[in-house]
Amino acid sequence: MPTDALFSIPKSPDVRLITITFEDAKIMVPEGISVAAALLTGGARSFRSSIVSDAPRAPYCMMGVCFECLVEIDGMPARQSCLIPVREGMQIKRQQGAPALCDAAMGDDHD
Repeated sequence: MPTDALFSIPKSPDVRLITITFEDAKIMVPEGISVAAALLTGGARSFRSSIVSDAPRAPYCMMGVCFECLVEIDGMPARQSCLIPVREGMQIKRQQGAPALCDAAMGDDHD
C-alpha cells in the first residue's frame, strides 16, 4: 500500500486510535471515521475491481450513492465502506468483482 495518502486526518490528543487491517497491512486510524476514510488516509488507492473490465475502483461520493467503495469486511463481501464506521480489529480486503453475480454465472445457485 502506498505511503502517500490522498488525504489526512489531523492528529488530536482527544482522539482514540484503533487498528484495522487492509490486505494484511495494519493501519492506525481514529475511532469513529468511516472505513473508506480510514483506508484513504492509510494510502489505499484501489478498493475493488470493476465487474466489467477488472479496472481498479475507489470511493467517489463518500455518501453511499455510487457504490465505488465496496470492500469485504470481516469476510462479508460488497460492504459500502463509506457508510461503515471502523472498529478495532476490523479485517478488510479488496472486493474482487461481484461475488453474487460471479456465483450465479458459474451456476452455484442452480441445482
